[in-house]
Amino acid sequence: MSWKDVRREVMLALEPKVDGFLQKYLTPIEKIWQPSDLLPDTHAADFLDRLRDLREMARELSYDFWAVLIGDTITEEALPTYESWLMDVVGVEQVKEGGNAWSRWVRAWTAEENRHGDLLSKYLYLSGQINMREVEVSTQHLINDGMDLGTDRDPYRNFVYTSFQELATNISHRRVGVLAYQRGNQLLAQMCGKVAADEARHARAYQDFVKHIFDFDPSGMMLAFEDMMRKKIVMPAHLLRESGGKVGELFDHFSNAAQRLGVYTHRDYVHIMEVLLRTWDIDKVTGLNDAGERARDYLMALPDRLKRLSARIKSPDLAYKFKWIAA
Repeated sequence: MSWKDVRREVMLALEPKVDGFLQKYLTPIEKIWQPSDLLPDTHAADFLDRLRDLREMARELSYDFWAVLIGDTITEEALPTYESWLMDVVGVEQVKEGGNAWSRWVRAWTAEENRHGDLLSKYLYLSGQINMREVEVSTQHLINDGMDLGTDRDPYRNFVYTSFQELATNISHRRVGVLAYQRGNQLLAQMCGKVAADEARHARAYQDFVKHIFDFDPSGMMLAFEDMMRKKIVMPAHLLRESGGKVGELFDHFSNAAQRLGVYTHRDYVHIMEVLLRTWDIDKVTGLNDAGERARDYLMALPDRLKRLSARIKSPDLAYKFKWIAA
């Protein structure tokens, strides 16, 4: 039996649980917050006063702060790429009428995520600090250039990736919110907090998917986890670029700004790895074959190795002028 056949069987076995996942981890559309709940109301009599306050507070934010917030926003805005990627995963069926439960999950998760880029992009526009055309060009490039996360069509690898990535985006948005709050920008802090809370909830969902897969196919899931960590998890915006730039050349500058601010660091990568090891009880998984046992040994030893490497990495000084940020 091929790996695709095994994955399809496991996804089919888990499908009856998906509606429960939807109810547990996603919020009904009529009840969840929308961007307009947080942004100044254009119909309100005090709209111009609130807009003036928003722009005044925005002037207090640092260059690196804007670079990170814009990069995070573009990452969120590239959502069509992520949905199309997940819709092609083995076991996600969208052809038949209404699709299967897994395709319903992908659509519902996408619909929640879509609000994040919408909210943050509108804030950037209103702030008056941003060259929005350059931001929009980078966003279009990121969607147009596609991505390769190293997951193939494998649900196991994709769920490892999303478990990791949703934790990473939670950290990034939460810390950007804290920095905004420290600058007295309570509105932006609230926005980032709302986005971060969604990301944490979504991370728990994908971690739950993996936990269930371990019950069905422990060795296959362990090997998939090992494979993703050997490759190293790449961020969804790893192909980021500006107008006139080459594919991927901007990501390191964005990442360096995040390192300097302490928004997302090499230590956070290791921390997320440790969280997943604990969440999935990797040291207690039973029923592994020899390859699965070797994969487990590699995974359990990895955090200490990564800590030694991260201790030697220093963040570069500010050295790049982003086209995104208005002069």
